[in-house]
Amino acid sequence: GRRRGAGAGGAMQSAWLLALQQEGGRMERGGRRRSEAEEAAGKGRMKRTIIKDWKTRLSYFLQNSANSTKMKSKKVGKHRTYFRPSPEEAQLWSEAFDELLANKYGLAAFRAFLKSEFCEENIEFWLACEDFKKTKSPHKLTSKAKKIYNDFIEKEAPKEINIDFQTKNMIAQNIQDATHTCFSAAQKRVYSLMENNSYPRFLESEFYQELCKKTPITRAAQGT
Repeated sequence: GRRRGAGAGGAMQSAWLLALQQEGGRMERGGRRRSEAEEAAGKGRMKRTIIKDWKTRLSYFLQNSANSTKMKSKKVGKHRTYFRPSPEEAQLWSEAFDELLANKYGLAAFRAFLKSEFCEENIEFWLACEDFKKTKSPHKLTSKAKKIYNDFIEKEAPKEINIDFQTKNMIAQNIQDATHTCFSAAQKRVYSLMENNSYPRFLESEFYQELCKKTPITRAAQGT
C-alpha cells in the first residue's frame, strides 16, 4: 500500500513539476515576446527621434540657404525656396559625392548629418574654401584667408579640422600674401575625408533612406 501511495505521490510531484515547467516556458515565451515588442517599439521611437532631429537641423540649414540667396538676389526681387527632392533625385546623390554637394537640399541634408556626427567643421571648411576661391578683391581675399585660418586651421581653433602639421604650416606662411590656392591642399584633404568616411555613412542613414522612399517623412519636411 505504501509503495502505491509513494508511486502516486511521485507521479503527482512529476505532473506538478511538468506543469510548472510548462508554465515557466509560457511565461518565458511571453516575456520574450513582450521584450521583443518593447524593443521594436523602442527602435520605432528612436527612429522617429532621429528623423525629428534631422528635420530640425535640415530646416535650419535650408533656411540659411534661402536667406543667403534672398540677400544676394534682392536687386532682382526674388528668392528660391528649396523643396524636398523626389526619390529619384535623392537617389542620384548616391552616384557621386559631387552630385550631393551640387544640390542645395542634398548639401543641407549632408550638413545636418555631419552635425549629428559632430564633424560639421569639415563641410563648413569646404564651403568657406569654395567661397574663398570666388573672391575677387585682393583685400577681401587676405581678410577671408585670415578668418578661415583662425576658424579652422590654427591650433585649438573653434572648428579645427584634422590636417597634417606641414599643410598647416604652409597655410600659415601663405595667408600673409593670400592667393586663391592658399587652402587647396587642405580642402582636397577634407573633401577626401568626407567622401571616404561621412558620405558612405550618410547614404546608409535613416534620413537618406527615407528621402529615397516614395512616401514623405512628414508634410512639414516637404519644403521650408
